[in-house]
Amino acid sequence: MSQSRFMNRQSLYLRPDPARVVVRPFKPATEPRDLNATDKIRANHIVGKVLRLDTEAAAHLLSDVLENFQGRHRNLLNIFETRAEEMEEAFAPHAELTKTQRRLIGAYFLNEYSFEASALFNPSIVRHPDQSGTTENSCRFILSLRAVGEGHISSLTFRSGTISSDGSVAVDPTTRLASVPKVKSRMSTPNGDVVEVLFQQDEELSERVIFPITEAQSNGIEDARFVEFKDGGKTVFCATYTAYSGRAIRSELLETTDFRFFRMIPLGGSAVRNKGMALFPRKIDGRYAMIGRQDNENLYLIYSDDLYTWDGGQSILQPEYPWEFVQIGNCGSPIELDDCWLLLTHGVGPVRKYSIGAVLLDKNDPSKVLGRSREPLVRPEPTEREGYVPNVVYTCGAMRHGNQIILPYAISDTFSNFATIEIAALKQAVAG
Repeated sequence: MSQSRFMNRQSLYLRPDPARVVVRPFKPATEPRDLNATDKIRANHIVGKVLRLDTEAAAHLLSDVLENFQGRHRNLLNIFETRAEEMEEAFAPHAELTKTQRRLIGAYFLNEYSFEASALFNPSIVRHPDQSGTTENSCRFILSLRAVGEGHISSLTFRSGTISSDGSVAVDPTTRLASVPKVKSRMSTPNGDVVEVLFQQDEELSERVIFPITEAQSNGIEDARFVEFKDGGKTVFCATYTAYSGRAIRSELLETTDFRFFRMIPLGGSAVRNKGMALFPRKIDGRYAMIGRQDNENLYLIYSDDLYTWDGGQSILQPEYPWEFVQIGNCGSPIELDDCWLLLTHGVGPVRKYSIGAVLLDKNDPSKVLGRSREPLVRPEPTEREGYVPNVVYTCGAMRHGNQIILPYAISDTFSNFATIEIAALKQAVAG
């Protein structure tokens, strides 16, 4: 199957930028809920040293900190004060602190984190909720990406861009600043914490970074598969992703309507124990539907009545061709075409080589496979095999635009690129 028949690779590379940083809690002492006696002593040693500075020395030190870091973050003094409030339970009883002392203490319990220093990969793409100002047959989009920094901690970051009427893709410039959201609420459930977060109105989309918040996410929010989910007249952007604690994984769901306010919900049920779940963009026969892998090898079709609990499932796809003998998985949510569903898949072959393929599923009964690619649509190119994880191409979701599929994909778990695919030629190749 010749790729040149239906696919056009674009020279639009999104590479990690180590200069983009957020400020995160620094823990020479652990947070108050985890404090032991030694941690408290160490925290108070730091506080005591700050309090022993005279007024002039403290003011000079704070001024020096601001001079070094002010242009790198929004509202830095507010960030310092908020961090001091978070650490207050760790402090021994003391006289009322001055504003300068509180800000300095907050600064000592923060550090900069270069969230995409190592990799910017595994993208997914959806239509932007705001299409105002676009020209005829063009579209504004939002791209989500997995960013990896020090310690291999994964977070979620975003870009915006446009698709022109001819299918060419442009990505908007990235802002220099980056910010994490404010946690608005946290509620315990039998499956884990449900967390709601909010970004400030003046923070641009490319500034927004969703960093791990809960213990279950502490080592990463991985591989978000976004989909524009429609139910009646309501549209919600949903993303299934893997929460990784460093010891265990679980599937969680993220919901938003504006990419400013997000709700993160852990999923329950026997079908959520593996990675790579992807939600259909609408209900099928009145039920939510998901594609997932439950046994580290095959793909399953799973239904649910409430979106948050997933049990059972029917195996619909097994490794069949040499490029996918090790395992297969989905590469994002199914895409609705005029007469069928298009499911992008990944396959793992010899020397753990990851490639991207495609499957056509019946429109009314997605358990029926209408066709699948005998050869990959996208495979690692000889000139693009090197990176953090060599010999890998991967995507977490494409979208339809007119008669084309817009496919963002990652290369060697390091950087990302785009391709456009003609739907008619793709269907003919996959079905034939």
